[in-house]
Amino acid sequence: MELRKELLNAKCPIAVTQCVVAGKWKLVIIWQLREGPKRFNELKRLLPDIRQGYLTQQLRELERDGLIHREVYNVVPPKVEYSLTEIGIKFLKIMDKMYEWGSEYIKFLEKEINLNNKPV
Repeated sequence: MELRKELLNAKCPIAVTQCVVAGKWKLVIIWQLREGPKRFNELKRLLPDIRQGYLTQQLRELERDGLIHREVYNVVPPKVEYSLTEIGIKFLKIMDKMYEWGSEYIKFLEKEINLNNKPV
């Protein structure tokens, strides 16, 4: 695994985090892996709107940055599983807080939209 040494130049932990998880699907992929290893097609089924090539790219980037592990089994047909690494599992604490905030924000949006759409 070739980690990105240039991330050390960022000096700002928020910037490093942003660089590592930037990508439309990375957070959702990490969230899907929280319950255990998944094969590529399982992830594809869980994320029906993602293009196959983009899923491959996002998985490679998450692997490169050390958040997920790609296990290749020597069987026919080939079997590959993706799982969270130790540092990826630690990121789930942040994801839990993001989930809480997102749930609160959805309620906020529903309330505000309902207030603004009521007839006068």
